[in-house]
Amino acid sequence: MAAKTYDVAVIGSGPGGYVAAIRAAQLGLSTAVIERENLGGICLNWGCIPTKALLRSSEVFHLMHRAKEFGLKAEGIGYDLDAVVKRSRGVAKQLAGGVGHLLKKNKVAVTMGEATLTGKGRISVKTDKGTEEVEAKSIILATGARARDLPGLEADGKRVWSYRHALVPPHQPKKLLVIGSGAIGIEFASFYNTLGAETTVVEVLPRILPVEDEEISAFAKKQFLKQKMTILEGATVKKLDRGADKVTATIEQGGKTTTADFDTVISAVGIVGNVENLGLEALGVKIDRTHVVTDEYCRTGVDGLYAIGDVAGAPWLAHKASHEGVMVAELIAGRHPHAVNPMSIAGCTYCQPQVASVGLTEAKAKEAGYEVKVGRFPFIGNGKAIALGEPEGMIKTVFDAKTGELLGAHMVGAEVTELIQGYVVARTLETTEAELMETVFPHPTLSEMMHESVLDAYGRAIHF
Repeated sequence: MAAKTYDVAVIGSGPGGYVAAIRAAQLGLSTAVIERENLGGICLNWGCIPTKALLRSSEVFHLMHRAKEFGLKAEGIGYDLDAVVKRSRGVAKQLAGGVGHLLKKNKVAVTMGEATLTGKGRISVKTDKGTEEVEAKSIILATGARARDLPGLEADGKRVWSYRHALVPPHQPKKLLVIGSGAIGIEFASFYNTLGAETTVVEVLPRILPVEDEEISAFAKKQFLKQKMTILEGATVKKLDRGADKVTATIEQGGKTTTADFDTVISAVGIVGNVENLGLEALGVKIDRTHVVTDEYCRTGVDGLYAIGDVAGAPWLAHKASHEGVMVAELIAGRHPHAVNPMSIAGCTYCQPQVASVGLTEAKAKEAGYEVKVGRFPFIGNGKAIALGEPEGMIKTVFDAKTGELLGAHMVGAEVTELIQGYVVARTLETTEAELMETVFPHPTLSEMMHESVLDAYGRAIHF
């Protein structure tokens, strides 16, 4: 059978791949997507979306227990874990189906199968009906990543879970160990802790949420401890002894070794890029610690071959992948897009309380040689936060003292994942403190705290 020929072929249909394909098609390029599992990739099927559906259920469950605070009555409060999971899977299915519709609407050809690069501009695809050959002037790798397994801590789906097992749990954990306190670990810890699991989080680094500003991490930790989580920082899980109904963890912290029994363990110790069996080495593609090496325009160094999203390295964020997809599609079409600036991409963690940030932390800004002005504003000083019953939180801003450039913004508290975009826009527009101070924020809103934090950096806060 003759090879199918396209201007652009995208391997992978996650938030990087399908967005790249749609943008390429919009620009008049004949485009194909090759997907080995589910349209929408990990994000829509086993990551961003279904986890948020689970977390919404636990948030509502938590609020139901607070009904009396709002003058309401709620009795016999409980949950059906199977129903919670069913809703989450339904949300994922709906959105994955939407991706198929969008690709069809934009006349993007879709082939379900396993792709291997067999030469420059050539792809062999193993499908359930045989092998298909695809040729394309430009190829975009958007193969994503998967959970990292550490020796002795491998997930088995029974008592030791990866994030995929945690999304469709075979049982409700009663005593849970979460290894790793990045976004994935903390979100699952928050979900299961809210549903009643006795939860312990182990983090090898000196503090939880280690990529966040130190003050934000400390504030979040304080809230988790109030929720009766156990937090072990600077600690390592050395071994897991697996039994029929329990796992015994050997944990080392501060030179001391202890053991503890759990009925469930979630391993969330990072991710590795999906670079195997793609034929990359034969083409001369450079791979560093399971990720494809690229320049700022996602070029691999092999003519006509690009890599975007998680497979191309940090930050491992769906919105970063999507923006890279648009950028590469426009580059292929002969346009002149701006390179993606990682320092203007927000990171969001949807635990309780939520955490969000963009740009440099205070410590990183000082390490980079900046003289800084720092503003802080607490949720307790905001009328909307008090009215919502959410007085615990903080917004912190970091400015270059010489130029007024917004170097970074860091938040912890209710709905901060929705607020952070205001500062992302400010950074993208190269806004200084002057423009932010002159901006009128609506009242009563949580966003007013963003204004107050800026004012505080310059000694002008009004409400605290």
